[in-house]
Amino acid sequence: MDAITTRRGQQLVEGGRRFARKPGLAARFVAPGLSKIIDRIDASLESGAIHASLPDGTRRVLGARAPGFECHVDLRSWNALVRLASNGSVGWYQAWAAGEWWSPDPVPLFALFMQHASRLGDTARAKGLFRAALWLAHRVNRNTPAGAQKNIAAHYDLGNDFYAAWLDETMSYSSALSITDAALFAAQQIKQDRIADRLGGAKRVLEIGCGWGSLAGRLAQRGAQVTAISLSEEQLAWARKHHSGIDFRKQDYRQVSGQFDGIASVEMVEALGRENWPLFMDCIARSLEAGGRAAIQFISMRDDLFDAYAASADFIQAYVFPGGLLIRTSEFRRLAEERGLTWSDQVDFGMDYADTLKAWRVNFDAAVEEGRLPLGFDATFVDLWRYYLMYCEGGFRGGGIDVHQVTLVKGE
Repeated sequence: MDAITTRRGQQLVEGGRRFARKPGLAARFVAPGLSKIIDRIDASLESGAIHASLPDGTRRVLGARAPGFECHVDLRSWNALVRLASNGSVGWYQAWAAGEWWSPDPVPLFALFMQHASRLGDTARAKGLFRAALWLAHRVNRNTPAGAQKNIAAHYDLGNDFYAAWLDETMSYSSALSITDAALFAAQQIKQDRIADRLGGAKRVLEIGCGWGSLAGRLAQRGAQVTAISLSEEQLAWARKHHSGIDFRKQDYRQVSGQFDGIASVEMVEALGRENWPLFMDCIARSLEAGGRAAIQFISMRDDLFDAYAASADFIQAYVFPGGLLIRTSEFRRLAEERGLTWSDQVDFGMDYADTLKAWRVNFDAAVEEGRLPLGFDATFVDLWRYYLMYCEGGFRGGGIDVHQVTLVKGE
């Protein structure tokens, strides 16, 4: 086994460490207020409860005022609270990785924090110089044409063998639909068919961010001539091998030319960065024929939480999706309508995403347990990936993030 093989996934792990801030001197200033942090968390929880064991051996129940999410947290070091208070979700992950806190199931904890995000305020967000440092580190990952290529490669070029170990047969890395009523594979096909239905029988379709090609293949089966673009070398190699008759291109959306009567894009816009949202909508408006339809699936941050979220960088941006930013639906809709695109038939299905993430985690854990994960992913990466799946699931269950399908129609 060569050195390169043993280091797979390290671009994300090492990239995230640029966001690390050890408690250090700051702990001297924050530590006296640790009991106040616990008190603020307690006072903020209107429902649900955190059953906590503290480093001094005492136990405390936070919340427990009304039924809701219930979780158990073993706080093994006060440094974990220092990291949380100073560096937000990035610090809380770093505390997890350092063994400073543990939970048998962190999902309800993440859900509780998301559900009560407005009431918690800045209690669990990066502050002051820590927030500025996170923002600056995140700016390094902005999605210029060259930066987008680098950011996409960091996540999606982890390897087709890696993703195949825990995704379903469609290789769909986006929320399924009606997963509570169907197995993951069937629920992913339902999602693809709903996207296709929104295009109204379009014959010339552009897919922006085609992943491993299964949606493009589904559209082609329904009679469309499909042009599908991606920046991921790994994904395109898989797509070309498994789906014939489709024009797969390594191309940035900003370089698209020509017109289509249908455009599909599934969970690609979260990789754009806010400064590029207008450029994406320009691409849709420019590339659609009059009367054409675009079917977009996207993930949003709740409107009232967005400003605080966008002012810094969270765990996902630091360690998992460099350059990413969830969508503010009201702003995204305004940009579409300013370009003559009618926003219609929005459907929200965040709980389906929570269930999709849980299914992925079950598959991922099985792959690890059975030795089916490809060689080269060390324990640090495996723990990071599992934490990521749990963190996202909790966000959807807590209602702070959501996933949507919408149809954009260009006027005649």
